[in-house]
Amino acid sequence: MQDFDIIRRGTEDILVASELVERMQRAGPLRVKAGFDPTAPDLHLGHTVLINKLRQFQDLGHHVMFLIGDFTGMIGDPTGKNVTRKALTRRDIESNARTYEEQIFKILDPERTEICFNSTWWGKMDAAGLIGLAAQHTVARMLEREDFAKRYRGAQPIAIHEFLYPLVQGYDSVAMRADVELGGTDQKFNLLVGRQLQQHFGQSPQVVITVPILEGLDGVQKMSKSLGNYIGINDPPDEMFGKIMSISDELMWRYYELLSLDTSLETLAGLRASAAAGTLNPRDAKERLGREIVARFHDVAAAQRAVDAFRSRFQRGEIPGDLELVTMPCAPGGVPIANLLRNCGLTASTSDAVRMVQQGAVRLDGERVEDPRLLIAPGREVVLQVGKRRVARIQLRAG
Repeated sequence: MQDFDIIRRGTEDILVASELVERMQRAGPLRVKAGFDPTAPDLHLGHTVLINKLRQFQDLGHHVMFLIGDFTGMIGDPTGKNVTRKALTRRDIESNARTYEEQIFKILDPERTEICFNSTWWGKMDAAGLIGLAAQHTVARMLEREDFAKRYRGAQPIAIHEFLYPLVQGYDSVAMRADVELGGTDQKFNLLVGRQLQQHFGQSPQVVITVPILEGLDGVQKMSKSLGNYIGINDPPDEMFGKIMSISDELMWRYYELLSLDTSLETLAGLRASAAAGTLNPRDAKERLGREIVARFHDVAAAQRAVDAFRSRFQRGEIPGDLELVTMPCAPGGVPIANLLRNCGLTASTSDAVRMVQQGAVRLDGERVEDPRLLIAPGREVVLQVGKRRVARIQLRAG
């Protein structure tokens, strides 16, 4: 089934796949849900792995519901956390939610997207309703979650409201009558709670689709703004393109699989085979991916300008194309650029590096650096410049 094959690409799990095939063969659109807590004002390419899948459902004629968790955001998602996460204020939630609405329409069709806020139904839920919902799950079942179990074994606190989070998220699917819910692999437990609650309320249980967590520029840790290894969908074209060109060749293929909407699996297999045979320079494949991504979030003309600017810096003599790659150790959390400039010999000292940054003399992958504390993540390959004559190409490895 061609439609199912489109949806299946780049997914981790489909629970249950046979149910999805059956529902896609019926007449009428499916109600497809994905939820985001507005915990930060900016989305990055890691978020778009899931949003791209929503767009594919739209293109196949299905009804997409983008849920902004303005209620759950104030609880704080405990997924993957080893401590209780600080809840956001209502002001934070409202501000971030507005930016989410603006950014998602760089991918989704606004005419075919229903924006939902879970405060719509949770604002009407009374204490009795919440207690009744809590009765549908046991503490033992909650402790099956790996992160809860790990914290419990380690005698780390788990707040009662954290146990409520999966139930609240699961009830969202009941309120929205979702046929399909998408989430990252770290959300699998919560999504399955939604299936269970729908059955309790007499609904057909939703199909659960999980997508992989995208690694950041370092190729190791998940893409995160706090780790500095991210590509923001609001990044300027040159910066976005330069970051894509800086990833490792191996990571490029994963980015193709999870982020490209224009490259079929057959075409991707051909590109990989050509690169392995030496008939395709991986740099050219990376440029193709960068051009697609920049065009998606800006436009075709901006993508071409970014390509031309990059080629000018790296392929036309402004920066030597045959720079020797030097591998250097890097702490897991990254290294400040001022320290890196000193370590690779481009400046005499850290204070000299700070001064050069302040004078506007330092460039990272062709872009001027303004913050001497800028962290460079491990796993990343970068080109550093100080002035016009001092240049180094560095591969950072964790260690």
